[in-house]
This record gives sequence, structure tokens and C-alpha cells, in this order.
Amino acid sequence: MLLEVKQLRKYFPVRKGILKRVVGYVKAVDDVDMYIKKGETLGLVGESGCGKTTMGRTILHLIKPTSGAVLFRSKKLAGSNESYKIVDVAAAEPKILKSLRQEMQIIFQDPSDSLNPRLTVGAALSEPMLIHGLASGSERDNRVRSLLEAVGLKPDHIRRYPHEFSGGQRQRIGIARALALDPQLIVADEPVSALDVSIQAQVINLLEDLQEKFNLTYLFISHDLCVVKHISTRVAVMYLGKIVESAETDELFINPKHPYTEALMSAVPVPDPDYEDRQITLRGDVPSPLAPPSGCAFHPRCSYAQKICNNEAPQFQDLGNRHFVSCHFAETLTLKPVDLF
Repeated sequence: MLLEVKQLRKYFPVRKGILKRVVGYVKAVDDVDMYIKKGETLGLVGESGCGKTTMGRTILHLIKPTSGAVLFRSKKLAGSNESYKIVDVAAAEPKILKSLRQEMQIIFQDPSDSLNPRLTVGAALSEPMLIHGLASGSERDNRVRSLLEAVGLKPDHIRRYPHEFSGGQRQRIGIARALALDPQLIVADEPVSALDVSIQAQVINLLEDLQEKFNLTYLFISHDLCVVKHISTRVAVMYLGKIVESAETDELFINPKHPYTEALMSAVPVPDPDYEDRQITLRGDVPSPLAPPSGCAFHPRCSYAQKICNNEAPQFQDLGNRHFVSCHFAETLTLKPVDLF
């Protein structure tokens, strides 16, 4: 196990009045348990605002968690007699976090915002190496050029600025920067959502090639189920700050067990004129994470909800075959999958 998340919470305080007193909390990530194995890709899906990005950034300690543990198997911090050391990222001191940055990196959604317009590509890729003292002089320049080649760019691009590249090329630069410190884990936060469809396929294929070449592990955050199905080993479905279903990719798409997963799948357009559209329209709006519903958080929008759903929160239960679901009626409901390909 490379990463294990236990009871992770991230609550943002809401303040009002002249004295800015706390009147409540936005529960962006609420009591999440999750794991990622070495070398696999875990796809994290859900509606916009469900907490996916906050989840990824909290795991990396870019946002400090409210409570919980993020256990990471570090090689850099291992002692002379150890092959690895388990480190709680959520409780790590600044010095430890700096070392962990070499092993845990992120690819941001919008490369235009994540790249400094005043730095050349060479300077942007060199900066992590300078901070961590990993390379200098010609060795650093050679590594930068090799990173550019690894992501499909030319070595002479080292002197150019971000505005001289297309959106797809800028995202490739962002990927190269994430690889600069030779990490184990990369959190890819919707890395293709800002790109054209044809470029999306190129970047997804690039990420798969790099994963095999550098033995990478991905947490792939997206709302595009087609992309997630293509790249992921396992998929976790998030709703209102909680994981409501998790399973191997093929198992989840063939046999969804949570009504929310079924609704997400039904919303994916199928490129077939003869396909009978059966999109599920959920009732009402997404509840506010400031005041989530009692019982099952999904029950106000669920067409299968019964009285128990209003009052009692379901357990995250294992249905077998590593298929976990948070639903009172997961074993009795017959939900219909959608053939996305």
C-alpha cells in the first residue's frame, strides 16, 4: 500500500458579523477512508463541488486537514536499515513535508494559471531541483532537456516562455514539472478538462506511458467518466464530501451499486444515434455542505430512498470483490449500467 487515508476531514469555517464569529463549517471532505496501491491509478469522480480537488490537495498537505491521517510509504525518509517508512502526512512537520514533496507531486487543472509567466520553461523545471538541491549546472540542464523529451517536447523549448505554447503543450510542461523530483505519487487534478478532445487523448496516453516508464502511481481526479474508465485501475465515487462507492473499474461500470453512480453514468452522452437515452434526472439541487442532510446525504435526490435513509447514515460496506458501497439497499437494488464504449 503506497497511500492510506483514514477518517480524513477538511472543514472550512464560515464566519459572520463584525467579530467574524464562526457560525458553521463547510464539510468539504467528511470522514473519508481510502487507499492507493503502488503502481495503480485511482480515479476519483463526482459532480463539481463534491470535494474532489479539496481531497487531493488535503492528501498532499497543500491544504491542512481538520483531522484524520494520511499514511504514505516514503522511501526518502527511510533509515539505513529500512526499505521504506510510513509517514503521516497530515501530522508531518515542515522539514518532513519538504522531503515528502520529492515523492508526492500534483498536476493542476489549468496549466495557464499554474505556470509562472515570467519564468522560462527551463527555469520552471529547474526550480524544484534547486530547492531540493538535487542537481546543478550542466547536470540540471541535461535533466530538464530529458524531461521535455519525455513529455513530447523539444529540448530547445527550454528557453521559451509559457505564452509561446499551446494549451496542450503547457500541460505537458506541467507534467514535466511534476516529474522533476522523481515522485512516487502524482495527484492529477482534472489534467485534461481544459484541453480540446483530440489533445485530451494525447495527454491521457502520455500519462499512461509515463506511468509505465517511471513506475508512477496516480490519483486521477475528473468528472469525465469516459476518461476515468480508460485510465483507472479502480474508481471511487464522491458525493458531498464522502466516498459513496469504490470498486475495480470494470466491476463499477458493469455493476454499479449506488443510485448516485447510476445517475452519473446515465448522464454520459453515448455516440450512437440508435441508443435509447435514459438519463436519470435527480430531484432538487445538490445540498449545501454547510448543512448536509441527516441520514444518507443522497436521500433527498434519490428515487429509491425510504424512511431509514432519512434517519440513519448507511455504513460503507464490502459487497465482495473489493466493491464497497454506502447504501442501505445496495444488495437488493438492480441498477442499470451504461456502455460507454
